[in-house]
Amino acid sequence: MKINFKRQVLPHVIAVLAFLIVTIIFFSPVFFDSKSISQEDINQWKGGAQELIDYRNETGEEGLWNNSQFAGMPAYLVNIQWSDGIISGIKRVASLWLPHPVCNIFLAFLCFYIMLLAFKVRPYLAIAGALAFGLSSYMIIGLGAGHNARIGAIAFMPLVIAGIHLTFTKNKILGFGLTTVATALELREGHPQITYYLFMILVVYGIVQLVSFVKTNRTKDFAITIALLLVAGVIALGTSLGRMWSTYEFSKYSQRGKSELSTSLSENENTEGLSKSYAFKYSNGILEPFVMMIPDYYGGSSGHLLVQDKDSEVLKALQRINDPQTANQLARYTSSYWGSQPYTAPYYAGAVICLLFAIGCAFAEKKYIIWLAVVSVLGIMLSWGSNFDSFNYFLFNYLPGYNKFRSVTFTMIMPMLAMPLLGLIGLENLLSKGLNKETQKKFFIALGATGGFCLLVIVFAGMASFTREGEGQLPLWFLKALQDDRKSLLRGDAFRSLIFILIGFALIFFHLKKKLSFGIMAAALALIVLIDLWNVDSRYFGKDNYKRSRDNSFFNLTEADKEIKKDKDLSYRVYNPQGTFMDARTSYYHQSLGGYNGARLRRYEELFNGCIQKETNELISSIQNGGRSVSGYGVLNMLNTKYIVFGATKNAILKNDEALGNAWFAPSIKKVNSADEEFAATCEIDPSKEAVIDVSKFSVAENSYDASASIKLLKHKPNELVYESNSSKDGIAVFSEIYYPKGWTATIDGNESEIIRANFVLRALNVPAGKHTITFTFAPAAYTVGDSIALIACILMLVIFLGSIAWSFKQKASEA
Repeated sequence: MKINFKRQVLPHVIAVLAFLIVTIIFFSPVFFDSKSISQEDINQWKGGAQELIDYRNETGEEGLWNNSQFAGMPAYLVNIQWSDGIISGIKRVASLWLPHPVCNIFLAFLCFYIMLLAFKVRPYLAIAGALAFGLSSYMIIGLGAGHNARIGAIAFMPLVIAGIHLTFTKNKILGFGLTTVATALELREGHPQITYYLFMILVVYGIVQLVSFVKTNRTKDFAITIALLLVAGVIALGTSLGRMWSTYEFSKYSQRGKSELSTSLSENENTEGLSKSYAFKYSNGILEPFVMMIPDYYGGSSGHLLVQDKDSEVLKALQRINDPQTANQLARYTSSYWGSQPYTAPYYAGAVICLLFAIGCAFAEKKYIIWLAVVSVLGIMLSWGSNFDSFNYFLFNYLPGYNKFRSVTFTMIMPMLAMPLLGLIGLENLLSKGLNKETQKKFFIALGATGGFCLLVIVFAGMASFTREGEGQLPLWFLKALQDDRKSLLRGDAFRSLIFILIGFALIFFHLKKKLSFGIMAAALALIVLIDLWNVDSRYFGKDNYKRSRDNSFFNLTEADKEIKKDKDLSYRVYNPQGTFMDARTSYYHQSLGGYNGARLRRYEELFNGCIQKETNELISSIQNGGRSVSGYGVLNMLNTKYIVFGATKNAILKNDEALGNAWFAPSIKKVNSADEEFAATCEIDPSKEAVIDVSKFSVAENSYDASASIKLLKHKPNELVYESNSSKDGIAVFSEIYYPKGWTATIDGNESEIIRANFVLRALNVPAGKHTITFTFAPAAYTVGDSIALIACILMLVIFLGSIAWSFKQKASEA
């Protein structure tokens, strides 16, 4: 088979080089200044993961249980290395070994480009679409926030669609292989929410294809295609079996699972999944999706204060008053954003992409218009969340799995993907048809729909309120200045978008009139897409988003840390009451009662909200009244909370001498018969004298207490705890370790013993009289079995992928 380099190879080389150059220049401090992206969420992740990272480096083993957050939890969603080296190797090769996480933007370019090729868009046009997808502010803002898994999962969405589309339309074997590896890459990123949205997109695609196949009497072909795709999906699922199994297993006991209490005390309602208030906390306003065309439609980022702009009206207004205290107070109310969300930044798709989307709606094949228009509208409607509750609450209640996810504005990835795809398909069709009376009319309608909208915004912008809820109480002179600034931002960006739309329209129009060559038009179109998005991205991602690669100042040891670390006991806990569930810095050095993770055990969260918070308030009140005593706080004591820290200095430490240690024999047992009784009793008892056990769930031997009995922790590893007990009588031993029913086993002198739950969240054992060695081991089947199967599936996936490529080349050779 003879290869035409100029036609078959060179365009792809140019595309990859363009994506590489754009990635390197956009993130130049990473490549030229030895800097890394400063990601707040990644700092918090590292704090919670450090114990597991250190354990892996020291032993070469995986620490499957994370002791450093929330008094203990499975490490599945914190930091575990799975047997997916083949998949991660494919990702490294595909991203040309670019550093993480900027490699995800390059991959977004590459995967979207491949998808456009699968839809028969010419390479030089596909470059513009790929740049638009990878540089949308959705991607850049997400990367800046540290949502690496989300951006990574988004990057592979187009590749999955490409594989499925090839299977349906062109090359079943190559499509089968590509779908298998693309889905495996997608699942490896470990972001179920984005994968769920991808599934929604594919369901709509499948329905559209089914209708098309039925109309052309090709139902058998459709069935064969679906069967192939199901096999690809099963193999891909197998490559992440351990990860998915463990996540599913854990979810039932996390705050996304159903509470056992009649009235839940977690952030979520007493149902399986998240509460509506939690899930829909971030919901787009009805008009807010217009930020896809005009980024400052609602003022831009909520973090941008207009008082920081030297030419702003609010700054001038504040400078005119002779009251610095009032000026400083009002300066906090100068956010440029005037929408309804508590914190946000606009997801800008690009003005040129909006024009192309309108062209796509006019010129693309009908089935693609239906598919991608439905996907776009659905994504927007879902992003409205509580602002369109009749629709979204229905889906939340009845659509399987949908109530597990929060931040519904993430659904905007659906139109962000659909718009450039439909736009480039439509543009390709328009260029193929050429300019005639009918196409020219549709072409100008597309211009009118997009450019005309921008023009209307410029003319009628003054009709908007430009105020947020609660701002009506501000002084009128100040509010007027605030409204003027926001109005100016809207008009300025509407005019900016209009200019880009007109330039994009002119490029296409002059090519259709044969005044511009295809190559110049395609290159210029890619360039203005790049300039448009780069300019907006720079508003939200700049030099302040970088730090020196070795800058670990977030984790600098404080005097308090140094003092606590002098304690060489094998295991104890530290409690930082300041932002407990938003603080993983404490977890970096200590086993903490707090942490930072989107998934934590529901029972622990309920215990914290219902008991620990009450004890904390009492303790703070005592300290404010001059007290320094840490006594009488039963729940803190049973969790072995040895130190409480209120700051960075030595004086900010309170040592709790009443902490009960790693384990103790319970003098008496309070038997209860429900979760409600168990919870209420746990908050009331003195755990040094009594243990609470729900006997409707666990069998308890008769307890006889030996006051001289002892139990001591000898060995402490994430996956293994070893104790030595000594008692003259049988008794119930309580351990200050969090109870989790999946994966933990306990042995007494090598004989397995049932682990009992005590005090709502802790572990307990029936321990016989005498001297014994007690061992807790964490070896969940989700990891030990699931990960072994995943390794086999990874090998099978690789064989299928390479085989499909070889078969495809062979077919092309035979056709030639």
